[in-house]
Amino acid sequence: MNKNELNPDASPQAAFGARLRSLREACGWTQEALADRTGYSSVHVSAVENARKPPTLRFSRDLDRAFGIEGADTFERQYREIKHGSLLEGFPEYKNFEGRAAEIRLYEVGVVPGLLQTPEYASVLAHSAVKRGAITSDQADERVSLVAERQAALVRTRPPLVFVVLDESCIRRPVGGPTVMDAQLARLIEFAEQPNTVFQVAPFDMGEHRPVTLPITVLTLPDRSLMSYAESAQRGHLDRDSASALPMLTAYHQLQADALSQAASVALINELRKGIP
Repeated sequence: MNKNELNPDASPQAAFGARLRSLREACGWTQEALADRTGYSSVHVSAVENARKPPTLRFSRDLDRAFGIEGADTFERQYREIKHGSLLEGFPEYKNFEGRAAEIRLYEVGVVPGLLQTPEYASVLAHSAVKRGAITSDQADERVSLVAERQAALVRTRPPLVFVVLDESCIRRPVGGPTVMDAQLARLIEFAEQPNTVFQVAPFDMGEHRPVTLPITVLTLPDRSLMSYAESAQRGHLDRDSASALPMLTAYHQLQADALSQAASVALINELRKGIP
């Protein structure tokens, strides 16, 4: 039987398929034999091996069980790297903690953060990155889907308390044109009206009194432990040490004290909306 040559360097998906074939052949299994062990068809196994079809989380976990793989080098880990290939290193891990945090504190500069973005606003940002050549169209779609996924994870029986302080640049920077921007500003007002949220704007005239100048995130987990997350241009950094996160929490409280009140912040956004054509 003819066998296609696989190039694991062609893409992360191709590397997944090449590894799958290598392990399968090392075990002496045919595609049919592996299909029997995972509950999938041999056609599906072949499609993933040859990178014609992307792996799924369920299939990756079934492969780990079939091959007896545990630890850091699982197919599930490889799948998650493919799925989040357009994201900064460290962010997927942060996202898992964000989805179960009891309290979330965000400070953002320049753009509205993902947890508050409308789909249209998120799409404009993602596809702008495509035009710059930073990511592919598929990765842009993944980013937009991730925004919705993160927001859905916060709709729970006991939702987290979410504190958001936006630098004034976030609400004044035009993104996607008047229609997109007006809808995004309306979304911020809706967010402020929720019973489990606090929304504030840090105005430009805070000047040197601003205790932080870069975006920060502080999570409080159900056990009251703290962790912080920050991003550079190359990667995201998740710090699980409560002692390290405490100074950031203190700075965040100082930022809230000097920022506009929620009522004043909403009033400012309403004024901006009046000026949108």
